[in-house]
Amino acid sequence: MDAAEVSAQVWRERVHKSGTAEQDRDALARLIEFDADPFEVELYELAADPLTLFLDRARRRRAGQHERHVRRIESRGRRAGGRRQA
Repeated sequence: MDAAEVSAQVWRERVHKSGTAEQDRDALARLIEFDADPFEVELYELAADPLTLFLDRARRRRAGQHERHVRRIESRGRRAGGRRQA
């Protein structure tokens, strides 16, 4: 596995482990209901921004697409390898 593949794998794992922007927004909303600190309100506004939500969804979608692409390539390699050996 070369450095680019390792980097891509680490990136995908980090994307999957991190919470979504919607989860962050909801957690901040609950926090603001309890104690409306100006900094928390600013964080909520950033997390609720449509562009932030769009970019988070796009990042997660891209990670999933790349993961499926890698699995498809590996599957084709196994099938092609199996035919040669038979």
